[in-house]
Amino acid sequence: MPAVFEFEHTVAAEEIDDHGHANNVCFVAWMQAAAIAHSSAQGWSPERCRDHGIAWVARSHTVEYHAPAFAGERLVVRTWIADFQKVSSRRRYRIVRISDGRLLATAETNWALIDPSTGRPRRIPPEVLHAFEPVADHGSAP
Repeated sequence: MPAVFEFEHTVAAEEIDDHGHANNVCFVAWMQAAAIAHSSAQGWSPERCRDHGIAWVARSHTVEYHAPAFAGERLVVRTWIADFQKVSSRRRYRIVRISDGRLLATAETNWALIDPSTGRPRRIPPEVLHAFEPVADHGSAP
């Protein structure tokens, strides 16, 4: 599996706001969907995490919007793990319009691993660490 995962999405009519373009909250939803799809593709679906007594929760999101998305447009959300710490991971994203390659947004989420039964942080298990290849950003993201 490549270190940079690609998640495709077509902007739905119900994602359009009063300004005629995709609402900013939708970008965060696409980021989450891409993160879950990437994790699942690497063998760590939400169900497997639950079976292992772990869950990822977002600590923070940072999104920089570069251009709007409109109904019917096909997008690709590229996502990758930037790094792992003891109990957290930074995941980055680039959201691009497929038709013209236009960059719509760059983003980052700081995810924390918790024990869902207590809500307390939990050290990332080695088997989770080995499932992903962190991608160092060398001045330009993928």
